[in-house]
Amino acid sequence: MHASAYNVFSRNRLSPQSPVLGRIGNMETRLARTRAEIRTAQEIRYAIFYEEMGAKATMRTRLRRRDSDGFDRYCDHLLVIDKSDGFDRIVGTYRLLSDRQARLAGGYYTETEFDVLPLLRAMPQARFLELGRSCILPQYRSKRSMELMWQGLWAYVLENKIDVMFGCASFPGTNPQRWAPSLAWLNENATISRHDLCSQRSSQSVRLADLTIGDASHDPRRALANLPPLLKGYLRAGAKIGPEAVIDHQFGTIDVLVVLKVADINPRYLAHYGTDASRFAA
Repeated sequence: MHASAYNVFSRNRLSPQSPVLGRIGNMETRLARTRAEIRTAQEIRYAIFYEEMGAKATMRTRLRRRDSDGFDRYCDHLLVIDKSDGFDRIVGTYRLLSDRQARLAGGYYTETEFDVLPLLRAMPQARFLELGRSCILPQYRSKRSMELMWQGLWAYVLENKIDVMFGCASFPGTNPQRWAPSLAWLNENATISRHDLCSQRSSQSVRLADLTIGDASHDPRRALANLPPLLKGYLRAGAKIGPEAVIDHQFGTIDVLVVLKVADINPRYLAHYGTDASRFAA
């Protein structure tokens, strides 16, 4: 294992012992407790983003076989863990960056693609949490794993009194026209309000309203069904989407800005996980 360069691993209000946030059967979710666990999460990210999805790796990334950047040291890393074979096997991860951590990091990762300052200014007293790098190993992509991921996230949000979550959700590929019906559906049904409006920073972008689709292709139900699973999950929870998409050539994706206000979370989600995150509590 490579030596770690991370010397500022930052935690929020949860205990330094990182208690278990949820459990279903032999699987559980909690924050990473050690640098070794963070490295393992980065290795999973590499396997999925670079080996499975074809992101373009630098020489350093290829040699290390880990997806990492300068934000990792400031983030909390939510883990999904399989304990069925007698030891903790990390099988999924989610990267969490609070507003306090972002001040230490010099900003949010999302700001490399979108200008989120209007959103932050619109709610000056709110506490923000950036979500990113969500991934689960292929053999664990099940309802149970996703429920644990959401359980851990919800427990973290409550513990840290978060008001707004945001981040990027991705479509595969770099051709927006391939996803025109789904992106147009987002523009018509799920865009954020004008006072929260956030524009793109990249020249490699497209306005959702500018995408053209033929009448024969305009099937709203199919457009909704074809959305990436994580994005559909955000929308069902009550999230809204920014009005533009950015083409990320490094990761080979088309990214949209997702904003989920805690006050807007669908009551069905709250009923499922519990207003106190007790449904799958350990």
